Parts: sequence; C-alpha cells; structure tokens
Amino acid sequence: MSATSRILCPTLKERVMSAEQAAELIPAGANIGMSGFTGAGYPKAVPKALAERIKRVNAEGNDPFRISLWTGASTAPELDGVLAEVDGIEMRLPFQSDPICRNKINTGTMDYVDLHLSEVSQYAWSGFLGKMNIALIEVAGIREDGKLIPSSSIGNNKTWIEQADKIILEVNSKQNIKLEGMHDIYYGTALPPNRKPIMLTDPADRIGEFYFECPPEKVIAVVETNAEDRNSPFKAPDAVSQKIAQHILDFFEREIEVGRLPKELLPIQSGVGNIPNAVLEGLDAGPFKNLSAFTEVIQDGMLKMLKSGTLGVASATAFSLSPEGLKEFDENIDLYHDKIILRQQDISNNPELARRLGIIAMNGMIEADIYGNVNSTHVMGTRMMNGIGGSGDFARNGYLSIFVSPSIAKDGAISSIVPMVSHVDHTEHDVKVIVTEHGLADLRGLSPRQRAREIINNCADPSYRPALQDYYERALHSGRGMHTPHLLSEALSWHERYENEGHM
Repeated sequence: MSATSRILCPTLKERVMSAEQAAELIPAGANIGMSGFTGAGYPKAVPKALAERIKRVNAEGNDPFRISLWTGASTAPELDGVLAEVDGIEMRLPFQSDPICRNKINTGTMDYVDLHLSEVSQYAWSGFLGKMNIALIEVAGIREDGKLIPSSSIGNNKTWIEQADKIILEVNSKQNIKLEGMHDIYYGTALPPNRKPIMLTDPADRIGEFYFECPPEKVIAVVETNAEDRNSPFKAPDAVSQKIAQHILDFFEREIEVGRLPKELLPIQSGVGNIPNAVLEGLDAGPFKNLSAFTEVIQDGMLKMLKSGTLGVASATAFSLSPEGLKEFDENIDLYHDKIILRQQDISNNPELARRLGIIAMNGMIEADIYGNVNSTHVMGTRMMNGIGGSGDFARNGYLSIFVSPSIAKDGAISSIVPMVSHVDHTEHDVKVIVTEHGLADLRGLSPRQRAREIINNCADPSYRPALQDYYERALHSGRGMHTPHLLSEALSWHERYENEGHM
C-alpha cells in the first residue's frame, strides 16, 4: 500500500490484497453486482483477474465456471469483454454494449435480461433476481470512518452494497479525488407499502449524502488500482446529425412561441451518441440560457453547456466522456463541481420524478413504424443490440418523448421507417415526436391514420416514401380494421426481404 493510499479506514487497510487474490474469493455460480455505467466507474482489475481464473479452471476440465453479472448499465472491454471472451457470464443484466457480449447473447450462449434501468434496484430488493452474493464496486477513496467516496458513476452501487453478502472494493487513485462532494446518495428509498414521496422538485436539489455507507464487516477484499475509465471519442456531428438537431431546435422554438415550453425549456434528458451530442451543441449555440438537465449521463456536449452558462445544472448517474472531455473535466473540475450532481439510477431515472419535473426526453431508435411504435433494441426483431436502457423510463413519463434516427442505414438497404416494427419497446402511446434528417413528426393528439401520414411525409427517406405510402393506401382500402390499417401478410415483409435479399 502506497504512502499516498486513499484507504484511510484502519479496518479496511488490513484487507488490501492483489486483484488475483480477490478473484480467488469469488465462487463459481455467484451473482455479482458490479459498478459501472456507460464506461464510467467500473472495476478495472478484479474482472480481468477473474477472467484469467475462469479460463484456467475451465481448461482443467472442471465443471464450467460462470457467474451472473449485474451492473448499472454498459461497462467496458476490461469487464464485459474479458469475462464474455472466456465464456464466464451465465446471465447478464440490465444493459450492455459490448460486441463479444452481444454475440454471445445473439447466439444463445449467454442469457440476458433487458430491464428498465429505474426498476433494477426494485427487482434486487424484491428478490426477483435471486440473492446477490458479491458486490464488486469501484470507489475513489475510503474515509477514516469507512464511508466510501463514489467514483465517476453511481448506477446501482448503493443497492449492490446493501444487498450483497460480501463486498470487494477497488480503490482507483486515477479517479479525480475532487469528485468528492458531487454525489447525492439517497437513503430514503423503500418498497411498497412503505414508499414515501421523493422530495426533489428541481434538478439542482440535493436530498441525500455525499458517501456510500458500507458495513466494514462485509468487505472481504480491497484492491488498489490506477486506471482510467473507458473514454470513447465522439465523432464530430455529420450532416445528418446536424439536420436532425436543427429540426429539434426549430421545434423547441415553436413550442416556446405558442406557450407550451418556457424560454428555459424544461429539464432535458439525452441518450448517449453522436446525434444527442449534436442536439446539445445546437442548444449551446442557440439563444437558450440557464437550462437544466435531469438525465442518465453527462456527455461532452453537456460540459460545454455548463461551461458556457447555457446549462445551469446537470443531474445524472454517470459520466460518458471522450478523452478530450475527460481532460476538460479534470482540468476544470472546480468550475463543474457545484453544477453537477450524480445520483443512484433509481433516482436519476425515477418515473415519478420524470413526470413531475416534465422531462424533455431525447433518445435514439433502431426503427419506428408508420403509427409511431418504436423499436430501440432489436435488429430485425430477433438480434439484441444493447438494450432499452433508460429510454422507457423517460419516454412514458416525460413531458416530451422525442425519438431520433437517420432515415436509412447500411447505405440505404434499411429504412428506419417501416410498416410495422419488428419489436416494440415504446408503444405509440409513449412516443410524441419522431425525427430524422428529413423532418419532424409531431404525433401529439393525432389518430393512427393521421400519425401515418405525418411520419411518412416528414420522416421517411424519399427512396422509401412511395412504398410506405402504397402499403398504407392498400391497407386503408383493404376492408379490414380501419383504426390502425395493416396488411398482416405484408407488415413484416420488409424485414423478411432484408434477411433473404440484403435490402428492404
């Protein structure tokens, strides 16, 4: 243990060991709750050591050594990737974005439970997932009183610490120690019938503690690390992203003009990716000031908005920064410290709060159909991409639910606007606005047939618009149900044609 160790609690100093030694304490078949949310705050050393152990044990011809892995959301190759590569994950939940995991899920060699992120803690508290044997949590430091300084994400860490029989801590000295004080850990949660209102009425409100409470007797190992989070670079906004962003910005200005939005908008929630970042950049360049965010992740675009004053406060559960964004954050953390609040995900994604605060939710989609149903998880209806994440938490409960996508993919072989989605994550009842580079369809107050005309005319790529119009007109005159006209024998024929011929 170094002279500059961040482990100040005398009791926990005695439990410092190597990652390899800690990995030996994890039994086969264990349910393990690990920290991590969008590549931030995940354990860096023990998962790799565990993967090496699994590989060694399985090579000896013993019974397969596998674990069930629960996290906050996606992690990184050093966690998901290494464990999936050695076939060490039996069950994964609630969200992932790792290509090796994805392949295992889609070949049927890894079970996957895709959950609304706001519900994971309740599932764990209620015992729906079974008993959590071990929590493996990254922290930025351990105080003398044993309380834990959270790292760059909160996710489900509070729940894992409470629910696990045993705890392994990774203390990462690479995490900026000035993160201390940016967190808001709420200890007022409970299951029905004892649940109380969450007394948060503004994204800037603080209702909890700076630290995780952790019973020292549950901690079986402490591992010191010094490793950066996975910081994936964002692409500069391309022409398609910029057009989508402009449609949304124009829409906001119209909503302000007619009095449906205040000039400061309402708290924004933004999914991860290049299109949401383009929207954030557009907001920063526009006339807006003193906006607020109540979201899951803080991306580069939000840092820029906080620095310029466009954004007054950002509440989230994790960071998702590029290498440049991380450098900017570390160098100017004093500026950001009191403008950012990191909460556990059952608060950051809480449906009650999303409804009460009036969230403007902006999320990506794989496809939408002509009636406004959205598929955000499954390619061609069967192959999992990443998961629903928090989009459902915000879409159903927000004031505005906006779904965005380029109108085509695979060089035009796929249309993101189809007659019927091949998998439904967000029904027409939860989707208020759909946007592609060609335009914006405002679906509020429209009947299914009105929605179809709005989506086809405004959002479909011109190369697919005639075929969509033809499908709709023939369904309309088929003599069958006229409320939501469909030709059932053709509704999924576009997807089938792609599977058989490589184009829709």
